[in-house]
Amino acid sequence: MNAIIKFMKRNYKILIAVLCLSLTLFAFKINADKSIDPDPNRDKTLLELLAFVIEKGHYSPAEINDEFSKGIFKDYIDALDPSKRFFLQSDIDEFKQYELQLDDQFLNKDLTFFNLTYTRLMKRMEESKKRYKTILAQPFNYEVDETFNADYDKLPYAKNATEINERWRKQIKLSTLSSLVTKQKLEEDKKKADPNYKVKSFETLEKETRDSSLKSLDDNFSLIKDLNKEDWFSVYVNSIMARFDPHTSYFAPEEKDRFDVNISGKLEGIGARLTKKNDFTQIDELISGGPAWKGKQLEAGDLILKVAQGNEEPVDVVGMRLDDVVKKIKGHKGTEVKLTVKKVDGTIKVISIVRDIVEIEETYAKS
Repeated sequence: MNAIIKFMKRNYKILIAVLCLSLTLFAFKINADKSIDPDPNRDKTLLELLAFVIEKGHYSPAEINDEFSKGIFKDYIDALDPSKRFFLQSDIDEFKQYELQLDDQFLNKDLTFFNLTYTRLMKRMEESKKRYKTILAQPFNYEVDETFNADYDKLPYAKNATEINERWRKQIKLSTLSSLVTKQKLEEDKKKADPNYKVKSFETLEKETRDSSLKSLDDNFSLIKDLNKEDWFSVYVNSIMARFDPHTSYFAPEEKDRFDVNISGKLEGIGARLTKKNDFTQIDELISGGPAWKGKQLEAGDLILKVAQGNEEPVDVVGMRLDDVVKKIKGHKGTEVKLTVKKVDGTIKVISIVRDIVEIEETYAKS
């Protein structure tokens, strides 16, 4: 006991900082759960707390100077656009004016750089979504020999829209060609196994692979769409944290919840893994032993249309972020949740489930 008291006396500042940070994050989480517009000063408050924890909580904190700033700049931009498919060189040139100012912005709780990069990234991603749809609307010309540079560390940023369009076209063509070759090989194998099998034409296979590439990109961008500004702010904060200690990370509230589940192997809910399918939330898998699994009414492939807490009015969740749907379905043991689902056979059904403790067995195997 004396040892614990001595430790607390030596580290009271750190303990207070961690407590403050935990309470602040808890308050942020409450706001998010209630769908209240976040406090515009929230992120600034978080930076202030992080600065305090880093300076007081690290045995040998890094010096906050221009070198520190340059490191954050590189790590953050690389994290936002590792394949150099979104930002133009003109964007990077504009961002560069802040390369040596990020240390001061961090200490002054200034979010100018983050807000600029976030807004620009959202714009470039929206442009890219239109770009790949246009590219995949027409067949590729596989008679032309082309090269694609996949060494992204050495690859320069595109100078203009024409250049980045070409980069996207070549990358999509390469991945689509790989799928096309695989499909052709499968057709050959089917023909060998069954001489009467009618091999699909090149045109049919080419169209199938483009459709598959389009669906894959649509799915990826659907996941990106689910990310909110706070998720991207986590990327920025972790770029700062990594400069102090590569083993230190910041978790946004939802990330912290997932981390806790992975460590403990337990959660309170219905015991179903969910995934995004266009604007719908789909049941991907039922966890063995969980309430949904025991109820035998839900099945993989069902689409969740509405969620109700007990006897409350159901809330339409079509088009809602996956994390937000998960928050509505999770809840304390013994409470009831009602899901309006579109079954695999097309019927609509309201399913009542009482939440319970769910053990995720594979978590233990990974830990």
